[in-house]
Amino acid sequence: MRPSDEGASSDVRASEGAVLHDTPQAAIVAACEAYLDLHGDSYLGVGWTKSQAEVDRRYEVMLDVVRETDADVSLLDFGCGLSHLHEHIRRTGRAGLRYAGLDVSEKFLAASRAKFPETPFYDVDVLEHPDDLPGFHYVVLNGVFTLKVHNSYDEMWSYFTKLVQAVFAKAERGIAFNVMSKQVDWEREDLFHVPFDALASFLTAKISRHFVIRHDYGLYEYTVYVYRQT
Repeated sequence: MRPSDEGASSDVRASEGAVLHDTPQAAIVAACEAYLDLHGDSYLGVGWTKSQAEVDRRYEVMLDVVRETDADVSLLDFGCGLSHLHEHIRRTGRAGLRYAGLDVSEKFLAASRAKFPETPFYDVDVLEHPDDLPGFHYVVLNGVFTLKVHNSYDEMWSYFTKLVQAVFAKAERGIAFNVMSKQVDWEREDLFHVPFDALASFLTAKISRHFVIRHDYGLYEYTVYVYRQT
């Protein structure tokens, strides 16, 4: 599942009239499934807008977290949605990169498994059942933290910090994730805009001092790489 970017249309915001549950994760899943119901298997169906070119740019930035160029590397696409990252990897070629997906939405998992029956997919809530998820060299979370729907900033921040810590525990080498930037002309209330300082303080105190902030690829977001060591 993937939420919308800064330029998203307002046709599927928040809950689409559905009953929202009492966790940030459930609200985000409901919103993303509404995109799927409306747009089907496309980048619109996972909540991205603008163009396929912008979506591909995100994929390349996410994959740049992997430092190795020719080694056998395992990668978990956390919040894989329709596994479009897997399709991008197959189109562009990444030698030695072994892909696996994870999502808590049965709708997205069913679609991904139908397209890629040979690919491992996990239906695991890592906050509730961390032992059910194996480890990987790298984990990427593309779009998992850009939408907050009806949740307050504090509720989303709490969810974000808990999930990043849980996911980093499963990454042998590093993780990548994106959030909405504060360096914009205006902010949408249903998106998760995170200040650099707050993020850096959290990462340094709870995760790792070895991180890179990517704000150089022209979108209304930024991507962070967090490594176990330099």
